[in-house]
Amino acid sequence: MTSQPLSFAETYAACEEDVVGVVVGCDVVRVTGRDAASYLQTQCSQDLAGLSAGESAESLLLSPQGRVDAYVRVVALGEEELLVVVAAGFGDAVHERLRRFRLRVKAELAQEQWRCVMLRGPRSPEVAALTGRLSLPVTWPGVVGVDLLAPDAELPAGVATGDPGAFESIRIESGEPSMGREITARTIAQEAGLVARTVSFTKGCYPGQELVARIDARGDNVPKRLRGVVVSLVEPLDPGSAAPPVSGSDDAPSEPDLANALGAVLSVAARDVGELTSAAWSPRLGAMVALAYVRRDVVPPARAVLTEDGRAPIDAEIVELPIVAQR
Repeated sequence: MTSQPLSFAETYAACEEDVVGVVVGCDVVRVTGRDAASYLQTQCSQDLAGLSAGESAESLLLSPQGRVDAYVRVVALGEEELLVVVAAGFGDAVHERLRRFRLRVKAELAQEQWRCVMLRGPRSPEVAALTGRLSLPVTWPGVVGVDLLAPDAELPAGVATGDPGAFESIRIESGEPSMGREITARTIAQEAGLVARTVSFTKGCYPGQELVARIDARGDNVPKRLRGVVVSLVEPLDPGSAAPPVSGSDDAPSEPDLANALGAVLSVAARDVGELTSAAWSPRLGAMVALAYVRRDVVPPARAVLTEDGRAPIDAEIVELPIVAQR
């Protein structure tokens, strides 16, 4: 019998104190053949040399112009078999990107749909080690977690199903960018804060390398950067509040539902400086938290105003990432 999923508050607490999981889909491109490893080495921004079976590395697939085609994890299964893992819905793009540059190499590509068990909380590595599944450590800043991958992956015995909304809250607090939200075809790696985790400046050439290297040489001076946003409530809730305000409830603050307000505009000194890409409720802060790309001349912390069509302006603060480290 399937146990009842944990509530938002219970999930958030388990992520901080124990272990909890959710099962999501993910897309996988399997690369096999004599040249599989060397081929991916020429395509990825990360240095994949020396990956042993079961090890993984975060990387970017870039366009020739240096924009991000995909934020991926490359997993070595053997010398002639590797997996390129990406968020669900982006497998076609990754497969096409790799196929387009596969010239005169002995490497085959096969697209597959897998499942990913997202374990979060301090006990995640301990639990993952007992499963025997392919496990990838999570690098969300300030968050302990492991992702278990398999075509039929399921929650380990004894691990409760969590509320996806709480996982989203923790992702935003940590500043982890998401494909389709913070990472699009217009994104530059330095804007998203991904370079330290995904780019090697000592490996050989790969598509898009020129822009990444040029920006690095100029001090990472990009027009905008991913920032955190903390949104004030019209009627502040207790900072220990266990759940987000419910729209339409008698005790809910007269606050727009920012989780659905993607594209709401941030302004500083009456000048538009960015737009929200993700938003969620933070029990720890007792406030809405969000991610946004903000103009580089806005230096956090900075007071701002958030405006959404048909809503009154709301006070907000632009902060460095991760958000919780700034409070």
